[in-house]
Amino acid sequence: MITLANVTKRYRPGDQPALSGASFTVGPGELVALLGPSGAGKSTLLRCINGLVRPDAGRVTVAGQDVTAASGRELQGARRHIGMIFQEFHLIDRLPVLTNVISGRFGRYPFWRAALGLWDRQDVTEARELLARVGLAGMEGALARELSGGQRQRVAIARAMMQEPQVLLGDEPVSSLDPVTARSVMQLLKSLSTERGLTTILSLHDVTLAREFCPRAIAVSAGRILYDGPMDQVTDDLLAHIYSAPAA
Repeated sequence: MITLANVTKRYRPGDQPALSGASFTVGPGELVALLGPSGAGKSTLLRCINGLVRPDAGRVTVAGQDVTAASGRELQGARRHIGMIFQEFHLIDRLPVLTNVISGRFGRYPFWRAALGLWDRQDVTEARELLARVGLAGMEGALARELSGGQRQRVAIARAMMQEPQVLLGDEPVSSLDPVTARSVMQLLKSLSTERGLTTILSLHDVTLAREFCPRAIAVSAGRILYDGPMDQVTDDLLAHIYSAPAA
């Protein structure tokens, strides 16, 4: 489902590469934790997968499509099948929760219909069902800015699901949440991944949560893949090595 082949990215000439020869494959339905210290290259890796960052070398394919070679409408089409969840939620604070969820379908509407909020009835029904699934039934009319952090992240997850993605990427999706809320959001993400057969990669700082919810780990440090394998083989000694290695 997702393949990286010798992916390298350097943001400025002379800088250390943010990614250096990164290669791995994630199969359909896998749930993977992306581990590593701040500045290791995790966010760059995720952005290469969804086409927000174009590598200097190497290739990224998602569901058989070469994302690195795609541009314009091809890239836009590829992104429709890649849900993305961010640490900062990226909601539109002044808009209602329901509209924020439906925004996951914006790319399928002409601009004028999206601007006027002329949604298909089926999309409105699906958005309501997704809000119920993430535990926010009855909050469709609340403004996004009125929600707690955990509620905002659940709206962001529902918005990502509204895309009907094949792939779900999370860039530190629980790091801004308190421990209890973070665990409940991780449980939700795992449940949705299982129910929908999503290929899921979550960048996580909390190793305890990664061990509890993710069967596989990929560890990055200084832009290089240091480990790729079962989570139950990620020992404390290996973690010490991963997090003591110099960042990119």
